[in-house]
Amino acid sequence: MSAIYIHHIDTAVPEISYPQEQIGSVMLEQIDPESKGARLLRRVYKHSGIEKRHSVIRDYVDYDHDGLFFDATSDSYKSPSTRDRNDLYSIEARKLFLEVSRRVIEGCPGMDTNDITHVITVSCTGFFAPGPDFYIVKDLELDPSTQRFHLGFMGCYAAFPALKMAEAFCIADPEAVVLIACLELCTLHLHPSEEIDGIVATSVFADGASSAIVSARPPSGENTSLKFIKLLSTIAPNSEEDMAWSIGDHGFDMVLSTYIPRILEANVGSIVTTLLKEVGLERADIDRWAIHPGGRAILDKTAQALDLNEDSLSESRRVLRDFGNMSSATILFVLKEILESEAAQTDEKIFAMAFGPGLTVESALFTRV
Repeated sequence: MSAIYIHHIDTAVPEISYPQEQIGSVMLEQIDPESKGARLLRRVYKHSGIEKRHSVIRDYVDYDHDGLFFDATSDSYKSPSTRDRNDLYSIEARKLFLEVSRRVIEGCPGMDTNDITHVITVSCTGFFAPGPDFYIVKDLELDPSTQRFHLGFMGCYAAFPALKMAEAFCIADPEAVVLIACLELCTLHLHPSEEIDGIVATSVFADGASSAIVSARPPSGENTSLKFIKLLSTIAPNSEEDMAWSIGDHGFDMVLSTYIPRILEANVGSIVTTLLKEVGLERADIDRWAIHPGGRAILDKTAQALDLNEDSLSESRRVLRDFGNMSSATILFVLKEILESEAAQTDEKIFAMAFGPGLTVESALFTRV
């Protein structure tokens, strides 16, 4: 069987970004400042590990117009309908999908638009048809016969099923070149809340896009690449109610239980051991860890469960600090940081992991080449 590689990873974010402190202040203004929820909000935002987040929503800085989310006169939250939020998604997602897809092709040595045979798009924060897969082919002027697929409503782990699909396509056809594009506009669905689950969600989620080129072609050597070793999917027991999405009248409603870090702490050790055992490795053989930064507590508990030192998750913490949690797009941000590290070494073993509704845990083992 031919070896399969991630040849290049690229990312893109909306031009607008907000300091975490500012977003916390905006949310605090919409609830009773003396309530228990307000006290929780201040504590959660202060200890989030996030400095700024990007968003397609301009309302927090542009007060000269009556925004979709905030009334410019009263400075109050307007709670737009799901349709209005999705209409904005349809406009902004198409632009950002195109930008991140163009970037990854232009940055991949030896590849151009004529090489792309498959497009896989990933998103859980909006819908439109024809979908983003169609517009990537159309706007980048790819061959009309390019095979197209879309993965929707899977959440933070969805980049891994996309990678599995790409791997399968490349095994079936060694000449295949697969473009993966993950995009989430999570901030379209955030709203003020005094409940802990809602507060946690508004404190971490952000907007962003990431992309990857996957192929069985040998890497050019101009960029560092990742060679697929093994991918694994599993479900944490008795956890389906702790992380979930549903469609509400005023956006998509997120359940993000505070129990998630403890559930992961109890399960990630055995998950890692299972995957490594299948390839004849042990935890000590792993050189780098790419853990989805779903939140500071998730990284802390995962590090404790795997007995990792502070530096082991430096790339994940840096992505959390600078971008927040961008759902499915986030893990490729972390892998990009690792690929571009000045301390990178050939043949490093990289263990990647992401978590999502279910509670589903997806993991992958790569070798740097």
